[in-house]
Amino acid sequence: MNTQREQLIQTWVASVLESDQFEISFLAGDASFRRYARIKLNNKTFMLMDAPPEKEDCVPFVTIDEFFHQHGVRVPEIVAKDLENGFLLLEDFGDVLLSTLLNDDTVDAYYEQSFKQLIQLQSISGEEHFPAYSYEKLISEMELLTDWMLPALKIVPTEDEAALIKRTFAILANTALAQPQVIVHRDFHSRNLMKVGDDTELGVIDFQDAVIGADTYDLISITRDAYVQWNADRVYRWFETFYNLLPASTKVDRDLDQFKKDADMMAIQRHIKILGIFVRLFERDGKSGYLKDLPRVMWYLLEETQGYTELDAFMQFIRVRVLPAFEAKYGTYEVVA
Repeated sequence: MNTQREQLIQTWVASVLESDQFEISFLAGDASFRRYARIKLNNKTFMLMDAPPEKEDCVPFVTIDEFFHQHGVRVPEIVAKDLENGFLLLEDFGDVLLSTLLNDDTVDAYYEQSFKQLIQLQSISGEEHFPAYSYEKLISEMELLTDWMLPALKIVPTEDEAALIKRTFAILANTALAQPQVIVHRDFHSRNLMKVGDDTELGVIDFQDAVIGADTYDLISITRDAYVQWNADRVYRWFETFYNLLPASTKVDRDLDQFKKDADMMAIQRHIKILGIFVRLFERDGKSGYLKDLPRVMWYLLEETQGYTELDAFMQFIRVRVLPAFEAKYGTYEVVA
């Protein structure tokens, strides 16, 4: 590591904390060029984000963090910032990820808490602050399946199959755009929510990709988490809990059955995208850790599409052409009852 940068960090933190008696310990990380370190001074801890400006732009993070903080979203408070050098000193949320606390007995209460926080997030007017989750964006995400997963399985769609895929992606994108449009975190799942001390609210991290999109998107991220699976009946009960929390304006001409369909369609779009992303993380970036989660994501796709006749032809293609090669390469998912 660049000793000059280490020196810069030491000097900056000392000036911010008005003391050089702090301890600094860098945390192991997987993402990008950004690094995190825990800073300890006396009995208080902070989190340092080190984002070298020539490699990482931390302005979007700062802008969104400050906007959310002002509007009552439980994000880390920014204690100090030096954007020129790419340093942020943040409130320390600790190490307890929601994913480590979930079990049959705890999940309902934690998820209900997260739903209330989502409703609060969705109540904020964000159109001027966040980009739209556009038709083009929704389509390009689903095309990760055709750009990465199908080639990895050596599957080349015929002309008719390619047209079918295109039609299906259009149906899913249009369904997402027809839903009430709100602030969407985009990665609102059990590894991005944290138990912060004795707070009843969960700490929210990894929000820098927020957009304006469908009000079911974040609900799907947490209830049909790519890393953990819950009983289907329970998931539909959570949909109902969330639906009951929604403002009346988003339920006009939208009963619970319509809301469930909206949520399923959003889930299908998301899981098509994730299949492509997890394969790309391995094929392009050499990250194999996500491969074990692929069978679960495929299982979700097979489950969520049942009963939606407009998707039957596409799912026939998935079952007949894709699934045998997929299972041979990535394995099958053992369903949790």
